[in-house]
Amino acid sequence: MAGRYKILWKGGTGELVEKKSRFIATTEPVTTEAEAAAFVERIRKKYWDARHNCYAYVLGEQGRVQKCSDDGEPSQTAGRPILDVLLGEGVRDVCLVVTRYFGGVLLGTGGLVRAYSGAAQEGLRNSEIVEKCPGRCMEITADYTEIGKIQYILAQEKLAALDTKYTEKVEVSVMVPEEELSSLKARITEGTAGRVQISVGEPVDYALTGGEVILL
Repeated sequence: MAGRYKILWKGGTGELVEKKSRFIATTEPVTTEAEAAAFVERIRKKYWDARHNCYAYVLGEQGRVQKCSDDGEPSQTAGRPILDVLLGEGVRDVCLVVTRYFGGVLLGTGGLVRAYSGAAQEGLRNSEIVEKCPGRCMEITADYTEIGKIQYILAQEKLAALDTKYTEKVEVSVMVPEEELSSLKARITEGTAGRVQISVGEPVDYALTGGEVILL
């Protein structure tokens, strides 16, 4: 099971204008180089009349798969700055394309680096990034007299219940980070003097967005 790392969950766009040149950044979640290449091609077709569509992508937990392109801009002035923004943010499984409409004024190498970096940052700012986390669903079955203690422990651990069913007993489902499973189970068992039943599901990758759990 992989460790925690940030991924792009939902793509977005951002725009920057520098000396009449228009820089449009677009992001897309991708998990393979083929997906990244297909996304770059879609952007090229969308902005078919633009002079440049420079891009970078980073894939995998360790970010070992990386690629960037200046697409006709001077070497190291476009693709590399975009890649540096992605690496600086620590986000993975992302492709970011910055489209440039030339405004007739040369920016120089320093100006290009700043413009492409700034556009990339705007694109990420308008995207949704989540932390991918390995975990398991814990099912806790208890008497009504124990539910207050369980809810208190979950609140202290900053874990929100996925579902709570009230029948003859109370059944609470909660997504727990892999590294916290043992300690949480021990704490709930101790806090209720063993008067609960606890079962743990299969390993999954999940993230939190808007206070809700999403499975990845």
